[in-house]
Amino acid sequence: MRDDSDDSPAAQKGLGDTIAEWGKTIFWALILAGLIRTLLFQPFWIPSGSMKDTLLIGDFLFVNKMAYGYSRHSCPWSLCPISGRIFGRDPERGDVVVFKHPVSGADFIKRVIGLPGDRIQVIRGVLYINGRPVRLDPAGEFVEVKEPQGPAGNMPRCANDPVPIGGTCIKLRYRETLPNGVIHDVLDIEPDSSADDTGVFTVPEGHYFVMGDNRDNSLDSRFPQKYGGVGFVPAENLVGRADRVIFSAAGRQMWAFWTWRKDRFFKAIE
Repeated sequence: MRDDSDDSPAAQKGLGDTIAEWGKTIFWALILAGLIRTLLFQPFWIPSGSMKDTLLIGDFLFVNKMAYGYSRHSCPWSLCPISGRIFGRDPERGDVVVFKHPVSGADFIKRVIGLPGDRIQVIRGVLYINGRPVRLDPAGEFVEVKEPQGPAGNMPRCANDPVPIGGTCIKLRYRETLPNGVIHDVLDIEPDSSADDTGVFTVPEGHYFVMGDNRDNSLDSRFPQKYGGVGFVPAENLVGRADRVIFSAAGRQMWAFWTWRKDRFFKAIE
């Protein structure tokens, strides 16, 4: 019987070289992916409903870490400053940002409302910036099913509660226009809720005032840090800006592609 296989030293060397080349390719691909994640983008999966309807539980996005340059929380290795930022511009009012909670260090995502020196207040659910109310126009309703959402099984709050499991959960929707022209939706669940009327917050230098778009379901800068709120966010705690949803999973696992929301692929974040 003839054996056409070649197990000569030359053939074995050729196979070994091929495996080595594949190994190098995989190694450098992993290094490149790591550098991209470290230097440019950070993946983020929305775990809660504090930014509805701009962001839904299960939205997957990449945070642009270069938008504001590098801080001690976002920069790589020896480039890290002790404080402040390098290579970046300041956030603008209306930007949706990921940041490290000033106390816990956990990743949070909210919208920048107040810049350093601003005076922020909420009166009867209307946002005031430097003594002037922002424009707030009715924009219909945000409707979803009353059921557990995401890996944590969070149950949505509804303006029309009590709502049975599987029932229609409604939140009132308004279109808010910030002084710089940024327009986005905000939701209202409960009239005269605890954070619908606040005192005046004066944003310190080097800090920002952030709020969730789901106004009655967000522990944000309206709440002091000692009670689990965010308080003022230091500039060096900013990780980056969220610009676009890559895809969105309505189920409990991100990889469950049959639960992906078809209308949210590469959706711009406004």
